[in-house]
Amino acid sequence: MVIVVMGVSGVGKTTIGQQLAAAQAWHFIDADDLHPEANRQKMASGQPLTDADRWPWLALVRQQIEAACSQNQSLVLACSALRADYRAYLQINQQVHFVHLVGDPGLIQARLQQRSNHFMPSSLLTSQLATLEIPSNALTLNVDAEPSTLVERIQQWILGLE
Repeated sequence: MVIVVMGVSGVGKTTIGQQLAAAQAWHFIDADDLHPEANRQKMASGQPLTDADRWPWLALVRQQIEAACSQNQSLVLACSALRADYRAYLQINQQVHFVHLVGDPGLIQARLQQRSNHFMPSSLLTSQLATLEIPSNALTLNVDAEPSTLVERIQQWILGLE
């Protein structure tokens, strides 16, 4: 099974994804780590990515999903997956499921401004929110709850999928 923890930057994908992976004893991958340096530099300079930037990166993300599925390895993947066509591309089979983290834009903006070691500036949040297409086939959770509570909710949801 592959759980893609998705949403805009600063919503907590990495935090929740890492905690979920640890709780489930599953492998964790942060799709941000797969971005080529050119994408990182572009975002760091305050420029939003285009589809020409995103599709090669999404191909790398999909390769990780394919590898996990082919090896029957459970995986938690933190990935923005903002648009429906990106999610369709990543959902290679019925074992890929999405958890959409949402939150008040003010809270997310504050989180982004507190981060010091990430290439994504808070100025790009508006662009990400504009790009986001709300998924209809995902577990949606508001990040105003504690991370441990969110992880427990996801674990209960996973039990219903198995």
